[in-house]
Amino acid sequence: MKLLLVEDEPKLASFIQKGFQNEGYDLDVAFDGQLGLSLFRQHTYDLIILDVNLPYLNGFALCEKIRADNPYVPVLFLTAFDSIENKVVGFEAGADDYLVKPFKFQELLLRARALTKRSADQSAVKRLLRMADLELNLESKTVTRGGQRIDLTAKEYSLLEYLLLNRGKIISRVDITEKVWELDFDTNTNVIDVYISHLRRKLDKGFEPKLIHTVVGMGYVMREG
Repeated sequence: MKLLLVEDEPKLASFIQKGFQNEGYDLDVAFDGQLGLSLFRQHTYDLIILDVNLPYLNGFALCEKIRADNPYVPVLFLTAFDSIENKVVGFEAGADDYLVKPFKFQELLLRARALTKRSADQSAVKRLLRMADLELNLESKTVTRGGQRIDLTAKEYSLLEYLLLNRGKIISRVDITEKVWELDFDTNTNVIDVYISHLRRKLDKGFEPKLIHTVVGMGYVMREG
């Protein structure tokens, strides 16, 4: 199990890291929200533990960004913010659990085990993204439609995965550029439109229903019909 802890108090972070390492977990530490987001986007984690009061990017905002990128990874808030209002904000941001400081490490460990077990139990579902007769396998990085294998480039695959994870939502060109290409949006480029065209040719041509739709002036959406 690989965990990410985003906590700006070095002594507390070291205590938690040693505790999890003694239990056989691999735990990375980030001391501010921006670094936490960067590590999250570079690695695959089984659980993310967040403080709320973080430099540069607070825990609530960080959780929202994590959820925008990955709806499935378990997120646990570990914070001194103990009001009901703060807990509501945390859960609305996408948290799966909320533990208030001060805490006993054993309770944190038990909650972490429960969240990672629940996540593992759902792994069979999470390995596959489906829409109509389109199927994307997150483990083998393969795509089929109507049982027919569709060969995609690495960037086409990443774009399709992002669209499927956000199925039913209108995704702007800015969103795609930032999340898939990890670049600032350039209004003078048509690279997004070109890749969407490639995906349409490979995924929709000769198949029904059509899955990739343009919303004029807004972006793209994946939906059945």
